[in-house]
This record gives sequence, C-alpha cells and structure tokens, in this order.
Amino acid sequence: MRQGLVIVNTGNGKGKSTAAFGTLLRAWGRGMRLCVIQFIKAETSNYGEIQAAHKLGIEWHSRGDGFTWLSKDLEKSAEKARAAWVLAQEKIASDAYDIILLDEITYPLKFGWLDVAQMIAWLREHKPPELHLIITGRDAPDALIEYADLVTEMREIKHPLARGIKAQPGIEF
Repeated sequence: MRQGLVIVNTGNGKGKSTAAFGTLLRAWGRGMRLCVIQFIKAETSNYGEIQAAHKLGIEWHSRGDGFTWLSKDLEKSAEKARAAWVLAQEKIASDAYDIILLDEITYPLKFGWLDVAQMIAWLREHKPPELHLIITGRDAPDALIEYADLVTEMREIKHPLARGIKAQPGIEF
C-alpha cells in the first residue's frame, strides 16, 4: 500500500510550482490520476504548464483572480480562495486521484483567507491515506510545515529579474 505524502514546496526562491509540475509529469508517466487546483492564478490563465496539462489530460483548475498584490477587490480574491478550498476538499475526499497539487495555497493561508488549523484538521480527517498532496507557495505556516512529510525551501541566490531581464516564456510561464 502506498503511503500518501504531504509535500510542501516553500521559500522565496523560484521553483516551487515548477518542482511540483515536474513531480506531476513524473506521476503522469506512471499513469497516476492527477489534479491541480491553483489558488492565485486567474481562471483565464493560459500559461505553458496549463497548455501542457490540457494536452496530457491532467485535470486543472485555476480559481484565483491573478496576482493578489494587483487586486482591486481583496474580498473577492478571498472569496475565490475559499471557493477553491471547497473544490479542493471535494477532490481530496473523492478518493479519485493519486496526486493533488494545491498550487499557491500558502498565500490564502498567510492572508488569513483560510485557517491553517482548520485546514490541517480537515486533512487529518478526510485525506485518503494513499493520496499524495503537494502544497506550494511562499511563507508556509509553521503548523503546515510540522504537519507535512516532506518540506523543501527554495532559496533565491540570484535571479535575472534583479538584472532587468524580464520573465521568459517556458521558464517563468
């Protein structure tokens, strides 16, 4: 019997979601059932990873309204995050997946839109034992880090944006 892991990719460096997408690709190659729920990316997003997921048949849900620091209505952003968590609960409890990625869910936790203690309590009660759950985003709360089985912190050492090089297709999006 597989032991489902809770995996957290956090930190200020680039690569949290990218590493999770790499894990999904590896799992797809193994015929695993996959689902992605993005908490910040807008429903209209069409980034390279979304295009690839559609071609591969990976279930993908972008439920945010874009970069929160640009939001004109933070309560609407919070409502979208709470709705994404309801969707995540449905997908997790369904026992229909081998891996579910909760991409950038740490931001709604940090902003107080979702309660980390309630989330962890719900996961303890409802997450199927064989389900791998991947969680990404900066500033993962200590309680989430303690709950997780595997935590990786991405640390920025050098980034091209600091030298004025803009985000590149295929690298950042």
